[in-house]
Amino acid sequence: MVKSIDTDDKRAASTTLSTARSSSSSNEDDRIARLIKHEPKANWKSYFWDTLNKSPEERRFLFKLDAVILTLASLGYFIKYLDQVNINNAFVSGMKEDLKLLGNQLNYMQTCWTVGYVLGEIPSNMLLTRVRPSIWIPACEVVWAILTILLAKCKTTTQVYVLRFFIGLAESAFYPGMQYIIGSWYRKDELAKRSCIFHASGAIGTMFSGYLMAAVYKLDGKNGFKGWQWLFIIDTVISLPVAILGFFFFPDLPEITKAWYFTPDEIALAKKRMQLEGRANRAPYTKAKFKKIFSSWHIYLLPILYVLFNNGNGATSQPAMQLWLKGKGYSVSQINIYPTITAAITVVTTLIYAWTSDTIFRGARWPPILFSGVTLIIAYTSLAVWNIPDNWKWACFLLLGVGGGISGLTFAWAHEICKDDNEERALVTGTMNELAYVFQAWLPLLIWQQVEAPKYRKGYITMVAIAAGMIFFAFLIRYLHRRDTRRKELEREGGLRDVVEA
Repeated sequence: MVKSIDTDDKRAASTTLSTARSSSSSNEDDRIARLIKHEPKANWKSYFWDTLNKSPEERRFLFKLDAVILTLASLGYFIKYLDQVNINNAFVSGMKEDLKLLGNQLNYMQTCWTVGYVLGEIPSNMLLTRVRPSIWIPACEVVWAILTILLAKCKTTTQVYVLRFFIGLAESAFYPGMQYIIGSWYRKDELAKRSCIFHASGAIGTMFSGYLMAAVYKLDGKNGFKGWQWLFIIDTVISLPVAILGFFFFPDLPEITKAWYFTPDEIALAKKRMQLEGRANRAPYTKAKFKKIFSSWHIYLLPILYVLFNNGNGATSQPAMQLWLKGKGYSVSQINIYPTITAAITVVTTLIYAWTSDTIFRGARWPPILFSGVTLIIAYTSLAVWNIPDNWKWACFLLLGVGGGISGLTFAWAHEICKDDNEERALVTGTMNELAYVFQAWLPLLIWQQVEAPKYRKGYITMVAIAAGMIFFAFLIRYLHRRDTRRKELEREGGLRDVVEA
């Protein structure tokens, strides 16, 4: 009898303790939820930066998150783009003559990079759902930085082709991987700004490569290296420290983060933010999951939109303006510096798109895409005509920068559309970037042939058609997303009615 009473007491105590723990956990969740949902009255400051309209606790957390993610993402993309586009600057700054490059060999060098990039993207993004990003991404950065310096020692085009392939393979982890990570930490009203700031750093890398080539050309002949060889050497010197920092500061994902600069409360806050946003955590890949992903329009239309964006800025990835300036008799410094104005316009318009999309357009991503497409149609139509005044030709080359800023918006849109399934989000964003570069691997060989430079009539006409297609698919995706959102709301309302009636 005594033993029975003792057992009952223990069970009662255990039940009480379990209830207390559950209540405590529930109270903690409610407290964190209140911190996130608490929105002070909107003021003009919040239109400049969204954290100014959040609770002090969430603002402190976002300050840390922005300081780390935006710094690592922007610096990483800066060095990626620096190491990606330096081949164009080197080509017009002596590499062509020293390596005796003929015909379309620059196209082949670009294609080798693209093939490596394409092969690595989807496997890398799927791997990020299983491996800590703080290990995988910095390791890839170190590899491509070391391979870049080896370009300075190349004596034949075959050596350049091989190195460019493996540089592209290593770089494939970064852009789609960072877009996936950004989409795993930020809410809808925060996403476009961060995604676009990240993307703008690539344009800054393009600008800096031009300035760097103009500066290092003065080292031509120093220590036995040509000016274009010094470009590859200095690129690596810049890249390696940035890559190494990633091993110590990358925050991984909210559900697995071990970042030393976050408190336990801040980690709980990060998880709750994504829960309230409806963004799913990691889950196993199953046959049912793959069937669901490939039966949805997301995996097809979102990549098409990004393919059109990425390949619709073809002239900016070719030395079109540089070769036109070279034909006009401009100096090496001017040939490298003047085209950076286009990249500067890309940076400015990228940020304008981000802020207007998050604030004025209240999260709508299609208006900047429409503006970009219309501007590109005007500029590329004029360049296709070619026999236009030089002043207008200058304006058209510079206006092409308007089209480079919507990449971050398309990824932000994809994160929002695919928020219910983490693995779909990783696969879709990886596929977006991969298919864009699949087309970039062969399309330039047809429409951007160096033997037709700098007129590129086929290229400019194709860009007009692509810009029109981008506008069409943006409106189609908008329609389908709104339709699906309405269906979910009706299903939710129907479920609530069933509960009330029961």
